[in-house]
Amino acid sequence: MDKFGLIGHPIAHSLSPRLFTAAYAGKYAYDLIETPDFGEAWERFLSDYKAINVTAPFKMEAFAKADWASPECGKIGASNLLVKTSEGIKAYNSDYLGVKHIIEQRGCSGSAAVIGFGGAGKAAYAAAIDCGLDTRLYRHAEIGSGVSADLVIYTLPGEVEGCRLIECDTLIEANYKDPCLKGHNGYVPGTEWHLWQAILGYSLMTGEQPDAEKMKEIYR
Repeated sequence: MDKFGLIGHPIAHSLSPRLFTAAYAGKYAYDLIETPDFGEAWERFLSDYKAINVTAPFKMEAFAKADWASPECGKIGASNLLVKTSEGIKAYNSDYLGVKHIIEQRGCSGSAAVIGFGGAGKAAYAAAIDCGLDTRLYRHAEIGSGVSADLVIYTLPGEVEGCRLIECDTLIEANYKDPCLKGHNGYVPGTEWHLWQAILGYSLMTGEQPDAEKMKEIYR
């Protein structure tokens, strides 16, 4: 039977095993492959798993090791999903897919401000540009006097100076565990981004559509 998993460090807190189990009613095994050594994680993937999710600090290394990368990975320079195929190992970025889905679903247009220069920020920046928004990427030190845009995507792990001065019609926050901007006008919680990156990513991993309704129950 095909096996799946997550590599990264630390990952003991990850919701991914529960999400994957709900997505496929326990049909497939999903393991946490926790090690600070990318080489070790990579070898375990090659040996035992059909596909893996990738989290910090391995996203750039995963992208570099793949035989083929989707266009969004090339724009971001990172991958959080690797799949074995007959044509080699393919790399995708489901963070990009998740936020792009939300932008399209909500009909966002006009200008966008992405706050945070990490992997999630770069994925969101690429997604907003590909959705046709006039997009600017901000580091946390650049928002002290506030930010104004039609769409703001906040990818920082916590509150920083200026984040309470954000003005927008829609605000997507990446942090789903400890959000700091909940209640803001047009707020989209990180759980929605996390859910859609999992739904879209899991279908790439298994070739089967996951049970989205069962996955939503994990956040309740």
